[in-house]
Formats: sequence, structure tokens, C-alpha cells
Amino acid sequence: MPKSDRPADKPAEQVYTLLVELGVSDDLPKGATGAGLLLYAPGVDEASAVRDAVAVLKQADVKPLDVTSYGTLAERLAAGDNVPSEEQELMARALAENAVIVAQKTWFTDDAADD
Repeated sequence: MPKSDRPADKPAEQVYTLLVELGVSDDLPKGATGAGLLLYAPGVDEASAVRDAVAVLKQADVKPLDVTSYGTLAERLAAGDNVPSEEQELMARALAENAVIVAQKTWFTDDAADD
């Protein structure tokens, strides 16, 4: 029987897809009114994944305004989301490295031409 490093009463970590909104105070490019970061964060539950992701961002001197969770890979697939293999690979990497992975950043502006 294979031995696990995890105690029997501790749930396994999963990776959560998180969208983090940033405000103008976060050293954004000129003209940006905010930003969004799509990231993958491991945790034993959603709350721990969010806490860890926010802690990592704060260490990088970024101040998140809001965090929205889209759930685990299993939850997203059950909801009918199309999750490309590249995304699944980043999720697997986040879990294997116990790391928060920033997959995408988007700058927000008031300029209609940027929409």
C-alpha cells in the first residue's frame, strides 16, 4: 500500500481558478484604470487558495481589490467550461510546485478604443 505524505484527516489540495481585480494604486501602465489577473492557486479549499494568492500578491506589493473564484478544474468542467490543455497544464504546475501561477493579465482603461 503506497504511503501518503498527507495525514488521513487532511484533505488533498486542489487548484482554484481565480480572477483578481487590481486598482489604480498598483503601479499600472499610464492610462490604465485597473487590471485583472487570472491565476491558478492551490489550496485545501477555496478560502485557503484565495488567502494564499492574496498573500503572494501582497508580497509583490500588489493590493487586490476583489477576488472571484471560478472553482476547481472538476467544478469548471462540471459547469460546462471549456478548459484548454494549456490551462490544465498550468493548473497541474501550480499544484506540483505549490505555487500561485499568473496565467493572464489585462489592463483596464476608460478609452473606448481599447474595448
